[in-house]
This record gives sequence, structure tokens and C-alpha cells, in this order.
Amino acid sequence: MASHAVTIGGKQMKYIDRKGNITIEENSQDKLLRHLYNDRGGRLCLKLLIRPFVSKAAGIVLNTRLSARFVPDFAEHNKIDLSLYEKQNFSSWNDFFKRRIRKEERPIDMRENILVSPCDGKLSVHRISSDSRFNIKDTEYTVGQLLKNEQLARRYTDGYALIFRLTVDDYHHYCYVADGRKSENVTLPGVFHTVNPAANDVYPIYKENAREYCLLKTERFGTILMMEVGAMMVGKISNLQKKTATVKKGQEKGNFEFGGSTVILLLQPGKVRIDYDLLDNTEEGYETIVKMGERIGECKKVKKHYVL
Repeated sequence: MASHAVTIGGKQMKYIDRKGNITIEENSQDKLLRHLYNDRGGRLCLKLLIRPFVSKAAGIVLNTRLSARFVPDFAEHNKIDLSLYEKQNFSSWNDFFKRRIRKEERPIDMRENILVSPCDGKLSVHRISSDSRFNIKDTEYTVGQLLKNEQLARRYTDGYALIFRLTVDDYHHYCYVADGRKSENVTLPGVFHTVNPAANDVYPIYKENAREYCLLKTERFGTILMMEVGAMMVGKISNLQKKTATVKKGQEKGNFEFGGSTVILLLQPGKVRIDYDLLDNTEEGYETIVKMGERIGECKKVKKHYVL
């Protein structure tokens, strides 16, 4: 494995791609969040930043033409190759954030037995324990708290929670992971907070974030719960299909606006065989860099029983 490390004090972020290349770093977003959560002055600023009127004002600013001036420097600093996208000139920061990638850059694995990633992001995979508690980046959760529905949560006990963390440089559109019939969306309002792991030293993140989910009933993978989590301040979840509908693998589900976000898949037990590299990477403390549409697992074959 090729490896390099950039240490700027405190906790490091550990990423690995599917070829085994490792990156250990702490970016400017991580440092800012650590200041907001761990310093008295930072926490005072955070209380102001998460107020609704501040979020609304910031959203207005990020939709103005003036905000587009920040795009070239941001893209260069974060090594975003704009030639991969359908357009390179943007009317606002949010127009840039919602940019569409060229279709050929995100091919969808259409094999019927393959489960695909819903988005670009940094993936960690966690077994859901019998008491419905699991740990994601130093923060404990129950599935019931995440869904605000204990009965539904029990359906996923002994299954998997797949956490896809999107950072500001990621592509912020996401798709359906399999063919199926989706339920009506459930929206859980909340105070916008960060989804960045740097914040978890102080707060359990999902209790503070707005989120939206649906159930995707599939033929091969059981019933998959697909959830989107909004980011701090102006993070917005924009799902295209709110009502019950038949959907196809790779079909766009929606996109995030303004800031980094998270997508979650909950898988029922015995339905999906997660790719071993993803399980091993999480076990070793790495988030795996994945792209929308690529393979992350396959359906478990149903064993046939013969009567002699």
C-alpha cells in the first residue's frame, strides 16, 4: 500500500481507496470544526451559526452571482477537475455545488445481483448489534434514535449500516442502489449540525441533523432503508421523488445543496454480502473512498433444499 500523512495536530482522517492507496490527513474543515467544538469562543460562534436566521441568510448569499467568484479558487484548492462536469461556468456557489458530472464518469454496475454505492463519499460499514447500538466515528447511536421508530429499527438488527460521508469536494448527487418500489419519504427535522467526524468528540451528530429516508423494497436485496442527512447551517436535502414510486438502479434520487452531507443505507440481515475490502478497511479504522454506481456488495444466493 502506498501511504502519506499530513498531520496538523489532533485527530487524523484516514482514507483508503479500493486499490489500497492510503491518505492520512486533516484538512481545513476538520481544523475549523475542532475549534468550534473545543474552544469556548468556537462554541459561542457555533450557537450563532446554527440559528435559523443565520442559515437562511447564508443560503440567500450562496445563491447570488457574487458567490460564484469563490468557485475557481475553491476548485483549485480542493483539486476538483471541472472538465469532468457538464459545465464549467456557474451562476452561484450553489449552482457549482449542484454541478452534474458527465454520465460516462459515473458508470452504474447494472448486474442484477450487484448492490452499488448511492454516491461518492468515504464509506464505513458497521454491523447493527442485537441491542440496536453501533459506533460510528467515536459516537454511539441506536438505530431507533436515528429513525425515531423503534419498530422499524428492529427489522435491521444483525444487518449492516453503511455510512457514506460526503465532503465538500465530492459529487453531491445520489442514486437508487437497486431496482425496486420506494415508499413515501419520511422527513425528520432537526437543528443543522456537522456530519464531519472531527465534531464527534463532543456531540452525537445525527441527533442534531435534519434527515429524510425511504424504504426501497427490492427483489434481491430485501428492503433497504436509504437515508440522507443534511449538513450544518444551510445544508439542504433535495429529493426528486417524495411519494411512492417504482425506481431503477442508477436513477437519480436527489442531491444535497450548499455543504458536506451523509448518506446511510440500512440492510436487513442475510440479504447482502458486503465486499470484504470494505469490511476490512472499516475494521482497521479507514473510511473507503467510493464512487456513485460502483459495486459495494452482492445479493446472497438463496440455498435450494432438495427432498430425496
